[in-house]
Amino acid sequence: MEYSTQMDAARKGIITKELAEVAKSECMDKQVLRELVACGQAIIPANKRHKCISPCGIGNKLRTKINVNLGTSRDWTDIEMEMEKVKSAVELGAEAIMDLSSFGDTQKFRRRLTDECPAVIGTVPIYDAVVYYHKALKEITAREWIDIVRMHAEDGVDFMTIHCGINRETAERFKRNKRLANIVSRGGSIIFAWMEMTGGENPFYEYYDEILDICREYDVTMSLGDACRPGCLKDASDISQIEELVTLGELTRRAWEKDVQVMVEGPGHMPLDQIAANMKIQQTICNGAPFYVLGPLVTDIAPGYDHITAAIGGALAATYGASFLCYVTPAEHLRLPDVQDVKEGIIASKIAAHAADIAKGIKGARDWDDEMSTARKKLDWERMFELAIDPDKARNYRESAKPEKEDTCSMCGNFCAVKNMNRILDGEIVSIYDE
Repeated sequence: MEYSTQMDAARKGIITKELAEVAKSECMDKQVLRELVACGQAIIPANKRHKCISPCGIGNKLRTKINVNLGTSRDWTDIEMEMEKVKSAVELGAEAIMDLSSFGDTQKFRRRLTDECPAVIGTVPIYDAVVYYHKALKEITAREWIDIVRMHAEDGVDFMTIHCGINRETAERFKRNKRLANIVSRGGSIIFAWMEMTGGENPFYEYYDEILDICREYDVTMSLGDACRPGCLKDASDISQIEELVTLGELTRRAWEKDVQVMVEGPGHMPLDQIAANMKIQQTICNGAPFYVLGPLVTDIAPGYDHITAAIGGALAATYGASFLCYVTPAEHLRLPDVQDVKEGIIASKIAAHAADIAKGIKGARDWDDEMSTARKKLDWERMFELAIDPDKARNYRESAKPEKEDTCSMCGNFCAVKNMNRILDGEIVSIYDE
């Protein structure tokens, strides 16, 4: 039986090769996963032209996944450096790479990604249109915006962020309800400016059905972009954010009618006490479509440490329903991240995702922690390093301050509670001071 997309196959009762691989990696029954994909609560982004992909599932009852943003800019054009980041990200376990390139030969880099990288690949066509056409923003036509979407689909991209939720009506309401930080989404600000200068409707909204037809043809997952995501705590959960979310809910249903897979993008910057409610609102309005969040960053005062502020928010967001965390690096708000920034951002996001998976009761999530605890109880340092989320860092820390005795660390020495409890429970004498 033929099928067009992973959702179409699932609805027809077909177990695709990609779905079978995802079910195996998630330790999930294939029929359970098929039902989740069929109803839109799980997605398997896998463009038919991305031949080297290692498919992963994103959504309800699945492990929380991590996305890594990278790409060239006018100030940083080294494609080989970006490929080094890609390699590092894949080795560290990131499931998705999002190419945000905004300068240079963007298609060359994008095609390298889909030719060489096994991770899920995402892009933002609106950036590339500005680069590709080499002309003033207001001179780009509606047709040209849509043509870029097709180009990315043909290049093998697995998901695209399409800023279709902000339309003329939303833009007018945004202008009436002033924000502290305005629109901080790059794509959102570009399409808002285009609408203001041309007087036209957002082409991604106006020609949404045509975009869905492209996505259906190549099995590209729609990542419905949140142009009005809050860029500071004061703007969180305001009328612009919520109104756009309502529109994204409507667009989600329209995509499902054409068997196109969807995830919905979310905040942004947000106080801790608003995160759980936002996740529930999204699940309700978008009928359980996977939620993809940037952070959320839970405070605005930590440039240089925003991987931490985002991990705090991400852990809470994923606990209450988010399925996909976009990593944030220490360089956020400051500069393009380098390889080390990418590593720190991924590690922070993976910790957040894993903590949430434990809280959600994802099958097997706690096993890793229990293995680490067993190794600690046995004072098995090599096993602890093997299990560490960053083995090299753990090993380097221990080796930088060698203890007097190998079965302790330089923090506690003979006062080590683990060592002493093991000995006393084995019937041995514990002296501590004169050992």
